[in-house]
Amino acid sequence: MSSHDLILDEKKISRALTRIAHEILEHNSGAESLVIVGILTRGAPLAKRIATTIEELEGVKVPVGLMDIGLYRDDVLSSLDQPIVQRTEMLFDIVDRNVILIDDVLFTGRTIRAALDQIIDFGRPRTIQLAVLVDRGHRELPIKADYVGANIPTRREDRVVLEIKEKEGTDQVYVIRGKKKSRTTSKKKATKTKKKIGKGGSK
Repeated sequence: MSSHDLILDEKKISRALTRIAHEILEHNSGAESLVIVGILTRGAPLAKRIATTIEELEGVKVPVGLMDIGLYRDDVLSSLDQPIVQRTEMLFDIVDRNVILIDDVLFTGRTIRAALDQIIDFGRPRTIQLAVLVDRGHRELPIKADYVGANIPTRREDRVVLEIKEKEGTDQVYVIRGKKKSRTTSKKKATKTKKKIGKGGSK
C-alpha cells in the first residue's frame, strides 16, 4: 500500500455531501427548523455547501454559522502551543432549533465534544445532530455521527487530509500512512522494562 492513498475525489465528495443534505431533510421533515454550524476550518465550507444544496432542494435558506472550538478543547491546557483563536459567528437564535453540526473528519471525538460545549453556551437547541464527511474511527469519547459521507478504516498513526476548492483549488480526501511500529521494537521495549523491574522493583 502506498504512503499516500486517495480515498475520495471531487465527484465522490460532491455525491457524499448531496446525500448528507437529503438525509438531513428526511430526518428533520424539511428545512424550516434547521440551522447549520460548520467547525473551522474545513467544516465551515462544507457547511455552506450543504446549506446551498438544501436551499436548491427545498427553496429554504438555512442560516449558517461558523465555530472556532480552540479554547473549548479539553486538551488545550496540556499543549505547549497556544491555540490560534479564529472566530465564531452564530448570528441567529438556536433555541428550539435543530442544529446541524458539520465537521470534515471525525477522529477521537474531542473536537465534537468541545463544539457541543460551545453550542450550549449559545442556548438550548431542540436537537444537535452531527454530520461529517469522513469517519476514520479511533474514538476516545462516546460520540457518533448522525450523517457520514464515508467510513475510512485507518490506523491511529495515519493522517486523513481533506483538500477543498475554497482553499487548495481542488476537492480530494487522501490518507497519509504513518509508520507502523515494528514488533521487534515493541519486544525490545518490553525486555528493557522487565530488566528494570527486576533490578529496582516495580513503581
